[in-house]
Amino acid sequence: MSHKETSSGFLLDEVKRRNSEITQDKEQAERIILEAAEPDVIRYLLNELDDKFGDVPIDILHDEERGIGPIREAILRSEHLSRDLKRDVVTREDDPRDLTVAVPNSVWKSGLGALAVGKPVVLYGPTGTGKTTLAKQLAMHIAVGYNIETAAPSWTDQDIIGRIAPDYSDGNIEYVKEPGCVSSAVLKAKSFNENWVLIIDELTRADISRIFGPLYTAIENRSQTLFETENNTITLDPRVKIICTMNASDRTVNELDDAITRRFAMIKVGDYEKDERDVLFREWVSKTIDCPKIDTSQLVDLFHADYEGLNYGQDTGEGIHEFGPMHYRDVVDFLGTVTTTDRDLSGEPGVGIYSDRPARAVGEAFKIYILPRLLNDATFPQIEQLPKHYQRLQEMFEAFDLTPAIELAEQRYQSEDQRLSGR
Repeated sequence: MSHKETSSGFLLDEVKRRNSEITQDKEQAERIILEAAEPDVIRYLLNELDDKFGDVPIDILHDEERGIGPIREAILRSEHLSRDLKRDVVTREDDPRDLTVAVPNSVWKSGLGALAVGKPVVLYGPTGTGKTTLAKQLAMHIAVGYNIETAAPSWTDQDIIGRIAPDYSDGNIEYVKEPGCVSSAVLKAKSFNENWVLIIDELTRADISRIFGPLYTAIENRSQTLFETENNTITLDPRVKIICTMNASDRTVNELDDAITRRFAMIKVGDYEKDERDVLFREWVSKTIDCPKIDTSQLVDLFHADYEGLNYGQDTGEGIHEFGPMHYRDVVDFLGTVTTTDRDLSGEPGVGIYSDRPARAVGEAFKIYILPRLLNDATFPQIEQLPKHYQRLQEMFEAFDLTPAIELAEQRYQSEDQRLSGR
């Protein structure tokens, strides 16, 4: 085979002969991907053929392990590759498709259905319910890739649509038009000719009415101009799917401006039945904890009792605080690391540090990962109930030492009580 650059593009044998050049020259690598004459050219560069391009695929070599640089952009623009292979490239080192879909099936189906309708989606619920992971999984199910942005209090509609910003390159000041996150997603969808998802995480950190005004108009009128750059007039593209996550209770959602609830699908993530939680808890524990001194069945029961006491209550039937099951994953990861008897797993001095006191490690894990998240936004009546809740758990699960968690709960209660009483 020969290299016919002007007529048929780059062929595999020619690309193999240029291996050294492609390795050293990012621009040449990008050009070859864009002008490849056959799928095997790009598959070779991605180490998808038996004959490998190099130690690492071309995109990792030039764009590193994460992010969408010039090489991955060229791959996504190629018409030679399957959507699944493009997804593999986009999600290097962070592929949500490798994770079990943990949310209830009804939530998963509602998310897919709402996105198929074409309007933006808000996934809302308490912390630790898996909203961000679900957003990524939905994105990779319906699109070739996604961008994720975390909302901030300083956001304005310019962060969504675009702004005129100073450019200080070359020692001069020029003002350029800089697309916002929605406009950037539109440009990607057009460039790649594929569905593209924008995930806006922790939406409630921003002033929703302040940032979404122009977007509301565009949702109602798809021909409405969102933003204009030097080369593009940007309108909302049906290939762009928007998924937002929101840490919120039902009460908070009911207090939202109805401008968002009329234009976005509002999907609650948080109602995990015990069977669904049990699958998660047992999978995490079985894969992570190897300490023979920890009764993993009892540990799973502790997680259930804590979750149910917090969400549904014990004596009164009223819960203390809405709380998601994903928080216990951090507890399990901590316990797996600090109680392991295999200290050769890494050079970290903290590995196995509680292997001789695993019961205490459980209490420390709750103190580090559970209590701070509960106390972060708890009201005084909720704070008041937490010491009793964890004392009750200690009586139920004597195999574990929950003293660190109980002490932290009591300290916070006493501090808040003194502050409110003026003492």
